[in-house]
Amino acid sequence: MAKSLPPPYHLYDNATYEFCFVLPSKVNSAGIWENATNPFMIFSYSLPFLELHFVMIFLVNHLVYTILRSIGITLFASQMFAGFIMVPILKQEQSMRILHNQVLGVQIMDTASLFGFTLFFFLTGVKMDIKSAFRTTKRSLGIGIVSLLSPILVGAAVQVTFRQPNEPEQVKMERLIGTLIEALTSFSVIACLLAELKILNTELGRLALSSAAVGDLSTLFLVHIITLSQHFVSSPLLVLVRGVITCCFLALLFFVFRPLMYWVIKRTPNGGPVAEVYITATMMAAVGCAVVTHWTDQSPLIGAFLFGLAVPDGPPLGSALIDKFECFTNGLFLSVYVTSSTMRIRLQKWLSDPSHVKFSTIFMITTFFAKLIPCCIGSYLSFMPFRDALAFGLIMSSKGIVQLSHVCTFRDNKLISQKVFTAMIFCILANATIVPLLVRFLYDLDSRKYESYEQRNLMHLKPNVELRVLACVHSPDNVPAMICLLDLTCSTNESPNAVYVIHLIELRGRNSPVFIAHHNQETSTATSSFFENIIPFYEYEGNNWDLVTVKAFTIITPPKLMHDDICTMALDKQTSFIILPFHRKWSIDGSLEEENNVVRNLNCNVLDQAPCSVGILIDCGRIQKLLKQSSSSSFSIGMLFLGGKDDREALTLARRMARDPRVKLTVIHLIAYQNCRNVVYWDTVLDTEMLKDVKQNNGELGNGCDVMYVEEVSDCGAQTIKLIRSIANDYDLMIVGRSYGVDSIILTGLSEWSEFPELGVVGDLFASTDLDSRVSVLVVQQQQRINVKRH
Repeated sequence: MAKSLPPPYHLYDNATYEFCFVLPSKVNSAGIWENATNPFMIFSYSLPFLELHFVMIFLVNHLVYTILRSIGITLFASQMFAGFIMVPILKQEQSMRILHNQVLGVQIMDTASLFGFTLFFFLTGVKMDIKSAFRTTKRSLGIGIVSLLSPILVGAAVQVTFRQPNEPEQVKMERLIGTLIEALTSFSVIACLLAELKILNTELGRLALSSAAVGDLSTLFLVHIITLSQHFVSSPLLVLVRGVITCCFLALLFFVFRPLMYWVIKRTPNGGPVAEVYITATMMAAVGCAVVTHWTDQSPLIGAFLFGLAVPDGPPLGSALIDKFECFTNGLFLSVYVTSSTMRIRLQKWLSDPSHVKFSTIFMITTFFAKLIPCCIGSYLSFMPFRDALAFGLIMSSKGIVQLSHVCTFRDNKLISQKVFTAMIFCILANATIVPLLVRFLYDLDSRKYESYEQRNLMHLKPNVELRVLACVHSPDNVPAMICLLDLTCSTNESPNAVYVIHLIELRGRNSPVFIAHHNQETSTATSSFFENIIPFYEYEGNNWDLVTVKAFTIITPPKLMHDDICTMALDKQTSFIILPFHRKWSIDGSLEEENNVVRNLNCNVLDQAPCSVGILIDCGRIQKLLKQSSSSSFSIGMLFLGGKDDREALTLARRMARDPRVKLTVIHLIAYQNCRNVVYWDTVLDTEMLKDVKQNNGELGNGCDVMYVEEVSDCGAQTIKLIRSIANDYDLMIVGRSYGVDSIILTGLSEWSEFPELGVVGDLFASTDLDSRVSVLVVQQQQRINVKRH
């Protein structure tokens, strides 16, 4: 039976074709020995042919990306470069004989690519927070719409300028398509770019995603209006029928499927995995929606995307879908799709027509700047720095796989010629290569420093000024100890506490980081699970009315970027102190129960980049027991003072706690036995002055404070460990500094055995499992980043 190519795939419309297939299909081969004279005969079967293409593309892609990654080229651009490289390879005579079975290649590769791209659009819908498009600011709304309209207007002007007499309709259609491709703003493309540049959760990234969501939905709406208007001329009844079908389909998604998925979420145990049957049913429904939209003469991609929007993003269902299918889709199918699409170019054919090259270059550059300049101006007028505004304009002008898919679809439908197709592919490659490099240069996150122009620490806080504290929690286990510590800071009418609470959640199952201000909105079903860890802080505020103000936030962001949110909020709220929970959790009997290295890496990053002082709270259980006791119960606090700015900061906090009549503070000054008195360090002078008030028990502390000063002598590190063991069980809370000013013999040899350098030598000793003690410890680091240069 004669064979023929399958019909070209239409993005927004369909047509009916007649063609023939060979039945039964040749899928699996009997192996290379099926035809000893021609072992390559196995590649006439579908599965070996597909596997060979996948392996070749996978290997070339990763080889190219490994080389280009070092100079800042993104994964998408590397995949396109791999396509350029594979074109001459496959043109070799031996490769042509083995691989170039055009009929089989089109049938298999197009089918696999379409299936993978449908999954990609579905997962994009799952990760896209559609509510953000409707909750955008006027700035995001304006930029999103202008970024769509300005390239269309400029592109139309360029077309009029270069219009020739008796210009063919094909050329007009190609230029219109080129204008639409340049105007397209894709949410998924921008989200992938921001994630690869690691600026997804910055203010710039949030504005770009918000504007991209507006632009993406506006593009979808505009395309449908254009399509319906074209059909309305020929058949108004058809337009009405399609409109009714679309409305019914949307109603089915959001009033039937979405409530069912919320029912699945309610049946899922808190923190537990979603049952496999529900995940399978959701994927089958997504494929079914793609088939339904295909039957209604629309693209199957639209059905899968809309169903993805109906899926509740985030855990548990959205994150489960992303975890199971994203790696499979992005790592395999999209890689094959991008590379195989790029392999279809004919660069020599395009370069053989200089006039077309000239027009293409002018057209692409003008429409690119038509999108870049309005976005840049709009953000700059909104008080964004010029470099950030320029980086934002470049991000909004970026192109990626969505634009590539549209170009390939138009080529498959014979709406654009081979020369135009090559020009557009080359334009997308140039954009995907240059834009990320420029954004990295303009907005280098690694070189951004959270430096303030003033001292933001406890030592330089004026006596009767509000104390601003940023408290971070990850789980309910962190909450009781954090509230107890905040309560010990002794807020007064003269110096009240302003507490900013951040509930940090790992970003899973969505593209956009989420920022929830609980004090600005009512508790909804979607945020109730987040609000549970926040309620105790509001109860703490109610128990200390007029003395404590609490503002709580939930931030859902990638773990590697959580420190950026913490430092940004500390800088914006002008806090003096950040409190972080330790990454280890102890059980009731004192044994180690859990260790979270993600939290540990976060703590290290915050210590390195924080714009104010930082404290790491090691909760071993004793401090939580104090919450269950009566309000008149006493608290025994010990402060181990060795010297240095961190110890002085820790002592300042201990002195503030000593104002509370319930607190009994003991300051233990550990000095070296062989201290050289002839050498005077500036740190030593500051330490002596700081301890003077403690020794005399007066000054800011007042005569009513229960403060005891003790001096201990040590001549080696071993004796220091012995001292720590002897005092560990005498207190409910120990406060220590992280680092020390002058090197001393009392710490000799201890740093080499330190397990957690982020705690310092003494803090590490208290956190050690070898120390048989349940005392809670607060390790304090004074503000490090202070920018004294004003521009």
